[in-house]
Amino acid sequence: MKIEVEVISKEIIKPSSPTPNHLRRYQFSYLDQISSPVYSSLVLFFESNRKTQPNITEISNHLKKSLAEVLTLYYPLAGRAKDELCIDCNDEGIPYLEAHVNNCKLSDVLCNPIPGELTKLVPFELDDVDNKIPLGVQLNVFECGGFAIGQCISHKIADGLSMLMFSKAWATTARRALGDLRAKVERPQFVSATLFPPKLFTQLPDARISVARNKVTKRFVFDASNIEDLRAKYEGIHKNQMIRRPSRVETLSTFISSRFAAVTKYEKLHSAVLVVNLRPRFDPPLPLHSFGNLASGVATAPSLLNTRGESYGLVRQIREGISRIDKAYIKKLQEGAEHMCDRSLAGKEVAASIYTSLCKFPLYDNDFGWDRPSWVSVGVPGIDNDLVLFVDTRDSDGIEAYITSPMEVMTKLESDTKFLGQVRPIWVGSGLSSTHHRPHLQMSGHRGNRPSMIKKPTAQTKPVTWGARSVKLFDLAVKVLKKK
Repeated sequence: MKIEVEVISKEIIKPSSPTPNHLRRYQFSYLDQISSPVYSSLVLFFESNRKTQPNITEISNHLKKSLAEVLTLYYPLAGRAKDELCIDCNDEGIPYLEAHVNNCKLSDVLCNPIPGELTKLVPFELDDVDNKIPLGVQLNVFECGGFAIGQCISHKIADGLSMLMFSKAWATTARRALGDLRAKVERPQFVSATLFPPKLFTQLPDARISVARNKVTKRFVFDASNIEDLRAKYEGIHKNQMIRRPSRVETLSTFISSRFAAVTKYEKLHSAVLVVNLRPRFDPPLPLHSFGNLASGVATAPSLLNTRGESYGLVRQIREGISRIDKAYIKKLQEGAEHMCDRSLAGKEVAASIYTSLCKFPLYDNDFGWDRPSWVSVGVPGIDNDLVLFVDTRDSDGIEAYITSPMEVMTKLESDTKFLGQVRPIWVGSGLSSTHHRPHLQMSGHRGNRPSMIKKPTAQTKPVTWGARSVKLFDLAVKVLKKK
């Protein structure tokens, strides 16, 4: 359902103590430089429990106080982007908005969560590339007393895991303030610019992408049993070629890629691009709280995927590609990604679908003192390529897939019997105490006008400029595998 959000107040939250002078300049890493300056979002939904929760004024004050404290650790988020090289950590602070959701209860949203409507619960437009503020927060209060904490963080400074680790640190800080001394706040490690030193580009590359207005995002849930069936199917095809079973994400990436190809009638070559977390691939591995953009992409060789062998062979390509992101790969990436630029795709019309995953990351580790959230939603802006974002369900057994694609492709996908045969008909699931209704199957990706004091979307397609000193991430950082 559509939701009506009215912003009733806005203030700036600054770090509770000033940032020391020697930390006033936060250097972008090379991977930060080639990342798009769009926003990722995180919305945490908490159902009303008047027996254990304070009133909403006390909740808001508690959130603001703990936010000010955690910003002393994550001080770059309270600064302002200065240029393509750094953030001025000047403690200007972050916007904190309070809003009322006027036309529905929290349970209504959980019954039928529409990704395009949930963007109203965060303070920034996700494609606002002119915004120099790294972080924003919006507290949304529902008529029933439930509430949702919406966060936006710039992809220019943080990848998805960094966003989750910040939110977890904020929640832990809030919980300690309520007397939970067992809660340990992990301090972020700002090492990305040391690992991937920034570059001075002498030439402006073609570094424009389009945030597509004609795309829609919908959410689909895959149960554990269906995922296991697909894993067994792909393992059986390549039983003699695989050391271990394909992972859940490898399996769903293969399955969705094959259905994209099928519903578009194999009109183009298809390539699957998987975004890979680099932290565990260092020697020694980096901790999860290493902050910044610490991810790279690996792409499969283009194929029509119009035969069973080509479709099932995709899972082997994905497996091989991920395995090649090792110490040697990282060393070359630290030296500069130009060597990875694959020119074999030049002049070819390739439909690339991008897959990124937050599975097995601390998505639900956001206990501010009132237990874990009932549900968590994530969001990224639509881009030219098809985009699929995987997250764990609340019980961690299944996987939610946020799929962004042109409306005509999405319509075909929702009519594809092989695709629908693997999707759960109940979107949110049984893990929510007050949600027992079956939501509608069709989920609109409509992006309604925001009634807030921040920016409203424009009607036309908005080009995203990565800056005069930036480069395209997937032209330079994606390694394309060759068919054997």
